[in-house]
Amino acid sequence: MTGTEDTEGTHETTPADPAGRELVSMTVERTGHVAEVTLVGPGKGNAMGPDFWRELPLVFGDLDADPDVRAIVLTGSGNTFSYGLDLPAMLPSWSDYLGGDALAGPRREFLDEIRRMQDSVTSVARTRKPVIAAVAGWCVGGGVDLIAAADMRLASADARFSVREVKVAIVADMGSLQRLAPIIGDGHLRELALTGRDIDAARAERIGLVNDVHPDRDAVLEAARATAREIAANPPLVVQGVKDVLSVNTEHQVHTGLRHVATWNAAFLPSKDLNEAVQAFLQRRDPEFTGE
Repeated sequence: MTGTEDTEGTHETTPADPAGRELVSMTVERTGHVAEVTLVGPGKGNAMGPDFWRELPLVFGDLDADPDVRAIVLTGSGNTFSYGLDLPAMLPSWSDYLGGDALAGPRREFLDEIRRMQDSVTSVARTRKPVIAAVAGWCVGGGVDLIAAADMRLASADARFSVREVKVAIVADMGSLQRLAPIIGDGHLRELALTGRDIDAARAERIGLVNDVHPDRDAVLEAARATAREIAANPPLVVQGVKDVLSVNTEHQVHTGLRHVATWNAAFLPSKDLNEAVQAFLQRRDPEFTGE
């Protein structure tokens, strides 16, 4: 990102992380009043591992508190937005929670872990600054949770979307089931969440998941930056007020839904089907679910 011209015709980009932290899963660049957050992994396809869940609320908390930031662009590095949850990176820390004989203590700890991860994604929705997601390539599972927390979504023609948790024996619990219905409608959400099927950018635009489709990654990123600059040129307190008023309509419903699904998964996520899904994923084969 090279920046935009200021009033004196020079380019200016602020340092990567205003708090001076060493970020692992994302980079942050600021040009004028626009911040750009780019997912970088380190898992394949910008997958969401422990670093992502720790860093996301810190980064968006900083941007929310920074009076110079008026709009945020959220994107992924390379040719992929995000493959979603980084299972190989996350599973080792979940072994105590997912055992078939886990009692109340470990399950309560797992509930806390789910809520911590939910809060991480909610930090994007909670920020007072409008967030524009620019999606190129795959946006799967947790990637869809993340863009659902943004204020608007733009896609490249090669973008692909999937609420795929059902395919790995998980009830999606990071926000897609709570935030997408007002965006795409209940029927479309049920279809995507119950089948786990992939949809292309054209279908995503038809159902309202994305506002517009652009030819390629460069074009969608520039469109997102242009929209962010347009928003940033408006009175910042009024922009924040508009977002706050619009969010009132869904905030309570989302919060209630997130608490419910966190409790559900803390109780019912451990299963033979989940273990089968993990093994099939690692062995690159189709799973065989038994309902156990």
